[in-house]
Amino acid sequence: MASKAIGLLETRGLTALVTGVDAMLKSANVSLYGPMKQVGNALVSAVVIGDVAAVKAATDAGAQAARTVGEVVSVQVIPRPHDDVAVVLPKAAAPAAKK
Repeated sequence: MASKAIGLLETRGLTALVTGVDAMLKSANVSLYGPMKQVGNALVSAVVIGDVAAVKAATDAGAQAARTVGEVVSVQVIPRPHDDVAVVLPKAAAPAAKK
């Protein structure tokens, strides 16, 4: 993961987060890393990974989209994180099986 960047989006309410994640995934070449997480007090967060420029573009688009339907609490891009950061991230989702 050292060559990738991590982008985090935290909102108050699930609707804003889903709208933001949809915009992030459509706007740049990033992947959703693990399931969306509920933090508490109606706070929910999602993590995307990809190249630094793609993650920056995705988080900007996601935050803007989420603001149209709710409250954005935090947006952060971490370029080239240390490998040990993966320990605190949600587990990567397994690919869905095709039927």
